[in-house]
Amino acid sequence: MAVKPETDVFGQERKNWLKRFVSKTISDTTAPGKPSFRVYPTLAYSPETSFEFGFSSLLLFQAKNDTVNRLSEINAFTFVTLEGQYGIWLDNAIYGDKDNWFFLGKTKFQRFPLLYYGIGPETPGNEPALIDANYLLLRQRILRKVVRNAFIGPEFDYQQLYNTDFKQPEGHDVYELPTGSNGGKNLGLGIAMVYDNRHNVLNVRKGLFAELSFLSYRKALASDHNFFGVNLDFRSSHSTSKRNVFAWQVYGNFMSGDVPFNQLALMGGEMIMRGYYSGRYRDKNMVAAQAEHRWLPFKFSRRFGGAVFGGAAVVAPKVNEFSWKHIRASGGVGLRYLLFAKKDIYLRLDVGFTKDGPGFYLFTGEAF
Repeated sequence: MAVKPETDVFGQERKNWLKRFVSKTISDTTAPGKPSFRVYPTLAYSPETSFEFGFSSLLLFQAKNDTVNRLSEINAFTFVTLEGQYGIWLDNAIYGDKDNWFFLGKTKFQRFPLLYYGIGPETPGNEPALIDANYLLLRQRILRKVVRNAFIGPEFDYQQLYNTDFKQPEGHDVYELPTGSNGGKNLGLGIAMVYDNRHNVLNVRKGLFAELSFLSYRKALASDHNFFGVNLDFRSSHSTSKRNVFAWQVYGNFMSGDVPFNQLALMGGEMIMRGYYSGRYRDKNMVAAQAEHRWLPFKFSRRFGGAVFGGAAVVAPKVNEFSWKHIRASGGVGLRYLLFAKKDIYLRLDVGFTKDGPGFYLFTGEAF
């Protein structure tokens, strides 16, 4: 009897492993109410990072495996770039049985040079400084239900910037060193009030989320600076048809005191004002708004969908100094892929366009 070479057996095993991995990644065979977990590779590109390679993982579950309870999610994202940057992000939105508790937060650690364009609504964009540093963020809200869909509870926010190196543009000094440029740590304690009637945090087809929070950072509480902030976040989603969703968001960040540059209100990023580098414009106060129309999925496809979005934002040192002439606009398009069919979760690829150029974003779940 002829025996296949050992290399063929190993080769077939590798092929079968790859086939099982791909099948598990794109298929959703989990029974309703049971936890779902996926790990899949990601690839992205931006001028700041060059090519970025990483893995995303997503855990979805419902308290006590009861489909009546809201869908909770823990989303992790790790990356490394050709520029030697690396990090891990972790977001959580966890609902207890019958919504009695709600844990909403994020964790970040990254070694990622920050581009610094200065502070204010009219900063130049041709020669940013480079701040190379380690960055740690721990933010969590521990909320208790008071009435249906309404929660209140303590919030803490710890941010640390260390091993910093502020590099001016080559050949000359352009920027005055901002508060916190040598690094530091700040612990904020406060309170958050949330109204949330969404059932699926990652893909809201109908629902309202509203948050008002207050955080105080004091030297007496292990902070390097004294300052405080008020945050407002209002999001609303509306089903315009079985497949289509229209969503909008208004966001405000208002701060006062000796605020370090990395904790100022930051315009841009993967959530709001997509297309702008996060912190392209920064100051103590910011107001932003965005709207988005989503096809989930397209009428001619079972898994692929898309989106169009637009937004505007403005920053200012004081609330009474907001100016129409400083409003910045962004807009873009996105592609969606149905990653968890039974739980209605999509993988999103967005391209945001601004006067500074495009920005690309690949994440699980919608931006808001």
